[in-house]
Amino acid sequence: MTQDKDAPLREDIRLLGRLLGDTVRDQQGAAAFELIERIRQNSVRFRRDDDIAARRELEDILDALSREQTIQVVRAFSYFSHLANIAEDQHHIRRSRAHLIAGSAPRAGSLAHALTEAFADEATDAAGLVEFFDAALISPVLTAHPTEVQRKSILNCETVIARLLDERDRMQLTPEEAEANLEALRRAVLTLWQTRMLRTAKLSVIDEVNNGLSYFDTTFLHELPRLYAGLEDRLAAAAPALGAPELAAFLQVGSWIGGDRDGNPYVTAEVLERALAMHAAVALGHYLDELHVLGSQLSLGLGLVSASEALLALAARSPDHSPHRSGEPYRRAISGIYARLAATYRHLLGSAPARHAVAEAEPYAGAAALAEDLDVLHRSLVANGSGALARGRLRHLRRAVKVFGFHLAPLDLRQNSDVHERVVAELLELARPGTAYSSHDEAGRCALLLEELATARPLASPHVRYSDETEGELAIFRAARRAHLRYGAEAIRNCIISKTDDVSDLLELAVLLKEAGLLRPLEHALDVNLVPLFETIGDLEQAAGVMERLFALPIYRGLLAARGHAQEVMLGYSDSNKDGGFLTSGWALYKAEGELVEVFARHGVRLRLFHGRGGSVGRGGGPSYQAILAQPEGAVQGQIRLTEQGEVIGAKYGNPEVGRRNLEVLVAATLETSLRPAGAAPTPPAFLEAMQQLSDAAFAAYRGLVYETEGFEQYFWESTVIAEIAGLNIGSRPASRKKGTRIEDLRAIPWVFSWSQCRLMLPGWFGFGSAVQAFLAARPGDGLALLQRMVREWSFFATLLSNMDMVLAKSDLAIASRYAALVKDAALREAIFGRIRAELQTTVEALLAITGQAGLLDGNPLLKRSIRNRFPYLDPLNHVQVELLRRHREQAADGSVDERIRNGIHLSINGIAAGLRNSG
Repeated sequence: MTQDKDAPLREDIRLLGRLLGDTVRDQQGAAAFELIERIRQNSVRFRRDDDIAARRELEDILDALSREQTIQVVRAFSYFSHLANIAEDQHHIRRSRAHLIAGSAPRAGSLAHALTEAFADEATDAAGLVEFFDAALISPVLTAHPTEVQRKSILNCETVIARLLDERDRMQLTPEEAEANLEALRRAVLTLWQTRMLRTAKLSVIDEVNNGLSYFDTTFLHELPRLYAGLEDRLAAAAPALGAPELAAFLQVGSWIGGDRDGNPYVTAEVLERALAMHAAVALGHYLDELHVLGSQLSLGLGLVSASEALLALAARSPDHSPHRSGEPYRRAISGIYARLAATYRHLLGSAPARHAVAEAEPYAGAAALAEDLDVLHRSLVANGSGALARGRLRHLRRAVKVFGFHLAPLDLRQNSDVHERVVAELLELARPGTAYSSHDEAGRCALLLEELATARPLASPHVRYSDETEGELAIFRAARRAHLRYGAEAIRNCIISKTDDVSDLLELAVLLKEAGLLRPLEHALDVNLVPLFETIGDLEQAAGVMERLFALPIYRGLLAARGHAQEVMLGYSDSNKDGGFLTSGWALYKAEGELVEVFARHGVRLRLFHGRGGSVGRGGGPSYQAILAQPEGAVQGQIRLTEQGEVIGAKYGNPEVGRRNLEVLVAATLETSLRPAGAAPTPPAFLEAMQQLSDAAFAAYRGLVYETEGFEQYFWESTVIAEIAGLNIGSRPASRKKGTRIEDLRAIPWVFSWSQCRLMLPGWFGFGSAVQAFLAARPGDGLALLQRMVREWSFFATLLSNMDMVLAKSDLAIASRYAALVKDAALREAIFGRIRAELQTTVEALLAITGQAGLLDGNPLLKRSIRNRFPYLDPLNHVQVELLRRHREQAADGSVDERIRNGIHLSINGIAAGLRNSG
């Protein structure tokens, strides 16, 4: 009999659902439970059987809810979405472990599979892979964005529930242990129910920093060292002659949280310094905790084990003179390391760690000195027959120090080019009146900036009072310089320029860095990377030309030499999508990458691309593995950075084991893409021509709706929750760059998030159906066959359609129509929603025809099952949200607001986001 592999998942969902139901009955009463259960049963029946009677009954129940009942229903279904997410994550872990236990062949996308493929290539051996990783850089970068709607308290509750489910799965529990586990689950679900889902105050930047740091405590500090150890062991097993290779720190987690100033006035120099200190506190606190445990474990006594001269010298320098440890040199050495690290903690952070050292000691000058002392321990253990002890906690601690240093995670700085321009213009004008920098053309600006970069003379004077904006920007760069001196140059490596559109944007930043001593012209020294961010369709089209002109400047090439002749370029997925739609954005990005590869190769500069991918498909999201494999040839080269945004951070890294798997996926994809045989067959010109034709038609359709349809702006604001999202306490950054309702000024994140809430997902597909329709009309004979060949043979096109398949499956016209009904102007409503409905139907038909699928997600049964399981619990949330929006807006028109209704709206936003998982 065939084993039902999904049976454990259904059992976990039923268990958690039952515990939630019991909690509702106990806390809210039997009537509330019975109401919620009726809603659930009708929703399931309607989704499963397309039962119209069930739908009518469901709508009648939901429309008749009182305010108190509405809140109870929203909370119940929202929490069920959270619990279903936990169960799904545990099931992924369960299936991965079962695959490994069975000894099955490595799955595509796993690190084991990538290594197997690499070794299968005769041109690659283990020594070559070690060299590859020595030059590699793979970095997911955490960013704070308003789609991360979960409170840390909720995440903590969910972590407990996940651990208890995992315990049931992995351990043979006695009846008594099983009962204790079940009781602990009941308590955890009760705690979740009694924990506020929403924040009562708007998040500050420091709150966001703290939330981001929780993933280091939970996942990165523990799982990254394990990942490195596993990879090193695989390489050693494949090539025993290598010995025990220790790879360079090629995989690192970065952050924007506390350094991203673009549109966020709350990121100041003071906030930046606090963020850096919080980073250091987490790193140093982890090392101190690990050393404390390590000291209790390495109780090795002289006479029973030998020690190297270096280890004995390290022990002799220790301030630990206890007679109880006189014959235990490893413990004494660790006590000395702990004392020096505790002193470092006090020196860097101005306070003492929670656990005091045995005595005072000199602080470490940097993380490299700490790493060297730990290496002394390692070498002595290995040389004296205790290598097995060196492979445990000490190994992970040594790796953590080499990856995280004293800074924990490199913190990027980002600012808009318009701000840099204004600051440089003011500095120049006050230093040289009449300069009128902003009135110059591009050539004139570059001439002025290059003149400044040729001299060490500063522009800013302590005797001049500058505007608040200029003072703030100068303060940021001075704080960055202090951070380099305090925590090391790894603390801040990158300065990103949003809205880059020409060479002067990079030179302006270079001038500002010079003011803080981060660029020193006489030494040809540059302490950070200058990273242009190309965001709009127009900027992406100009990206290669900008870099060509930049590399032609001798001054810049001299600075680039100080950075190892490597240049990072960031590509923006969000604004390019909002600017031109999903298809055109993806194509513009692909073309820009190919053109950049050519320019960089011509100039002998190593390219590192930084992909500004969002959580949703409409903002560049989707499976990372396929996205990396779909890059043009030469675009990865062993180095890649990509943003991890919004609720995706929790989904990927909230569970340690899931987190390690996602990190391994990044490594596997980068390895496979970088080691693809050179000179592979180029993409057929027919594919490129077809893609350009599709893009042109999709662009016209998207722009025609969003920017050229009269009344569209009103339709968007009335038919979605954008206004309510703007008031939700889910991020420190404003929803719009400027006051007003213009689509152009709206940030891409709330734009996409709003469409996902009303279940249309419009930024992830609109325009594709029209594009295919036009393409087939122009090529009736071979058009469809060509598109079908493209999806089979071109990974870029296949990935594009796979991601579109996912968002289309999450779209629901029936639910979206209820949101459309919120638009007061009936003619406007029917005109625009009619176009959206027609385009959605055309897009689905086109996708199915090209892929050959009978239905959406036929090629992804796991996701299809997930959607089938969770949508009956999302539908009531959407229905209630629409009704609450109607009541809220009617009251607002009368000048009154019921906080309970607004609270209900915000709760429903949270629940729908949790159920969709990658919505923002």
